[in-house]
Amino acid sequence: MIWSFLVNGRRMKKKITLTHYIFIGFFLGIAGGWIFGEGILPFAEPLAELFLRLLRMAIMPLIITSIISAVVGVGHLGRLGLKTFSYYIVSSLMAILTGQILVNILKPGVGANIGLEEAPVQIAASQQSLKDLLLNIIPENPFASMAQGDVLPVIFFSILFAFFITKLNEKPRAQLSELFQAAFEAMLKLTLFVVWSAPLGVFGIIARIVAKTGFESFRSLGFYFIVVLIGLAIHAFVNLPLLLAFVGRINPIKHYRGMAQALIFGFSTCSTMVTLPLTMKAVTGNSKVSKKIAGFTLPIGATVNMDGTALYECVATIFIAQVYGFELTFSAQILIVITALLASIGAASVPMSGMVMMSIILGAVGLPLEGVAIILAVDRILDMFRTTVNILSDSCGAVIVARLEGESLEGIGK
Repeated sequence: MIWSFLVNGRRMKKKITLTHYIFIGFFLGIAGGWIFGEGILPFAEPLAELFLRLLRMAIMPLIITSIISAVVGVGHLGRLGLKTFSYYIVSSLMAILTGQILVNILKPGVGANIGLEEAPVQIAASQQSLKDLLLNIIPENPFASMAQGDVLPVIFFSILFAFFITKLNEKPRAQLSELFQAAFEAMLKLTLFVVWSAPLGVFGIIARIVAKTGFESFRSLGFYFIVVLIGLAIHAFVNLPLLLAFVGRINPIKHYRGMAQALIFGFSTCSTMVTLPLTMKAVTGNSKVSKKIAGFTLPIGATVNMDGTALYECVATIFIAQVYGFELTFSAQILIVITALLASIGAASVPMSGMVMMSIILGAVGLPLEGVAIILAVDRILDMFRTTVNILSDSCGAVIVARLEGESLEGIGK
């Protein structure tokens, strides 16, 4: 009997994941802020600051290594690669713009009384014209941009540097590829360490908010949650079917019908990579895409194509700006769109990539990272929906590229 209790206890312990710890930190923060009021601040504030400092520490090295390793890993694109990446750019932009339009119309963060600690007087991105924004993407000194935390120039430099690595002779190309892949794997381990501090950070930030403002702040969070779900639904049931119908020239219903098993599995696991075998099976078996096309497009899509996540990050960033009381200018919102698109290239393989991408975009716009903890409160549930949209978009990309390559897809959906 004692042995049975110990075994069951170990099984229960194994089932407790980082997500569970984040929820525990979230609810303990609510309880602590409610019970102790501002008396909890001397304990909560150092925990919040610890988490935010660790997050800032990891962002720049992670951006550089993840993007360079991703671009170098793709290598020479060719005709098939260009068509694949063209689809990824178009579908991601459609997702981001859908979220941008919704959050600007519905304004879930306007009037919210969340009481975040850092309150910037102005957002740096709002002071730039569109001309300045485009010029500032190109860094005069990449190392200075890294030191100052200028995210977009660092992303631009990393993509450009990686592209020219692919143009080197075989030996130096392989050496640099191995170097940055190893550096990226080391950063993954470091990032995993950082994200495991998230429960402490969430506890500290939520306790501080509840102690200062009470429970009113969570009403806006629920509204934000609904806006993201609406955006994901529009992209899944309007944007992607339009691409399938007008670019791929096939019936979207026939393709969607065959994707049910993969989408359900992706919804439950929250992982495009884990779902990849089922996605491959559905796309080749039900949608009749050749193994050559599916074998090229789907693994790359699982790594760099994140429509649902990009939409979510765009909505979240503008929501946080609204919470702070800022009306983002056109150029600032263009910056969000560009950063969300570029950051999605390398962030998919990162633990809790949603949180990491969120940090990258907030840094690019000039908003405090503190807003990340608020978003984490509903991140796990939204992750299930946005992962499903990511998988659906990957599958649509395989079908569209196959059609552009002249495949008939005869018998699709049967």
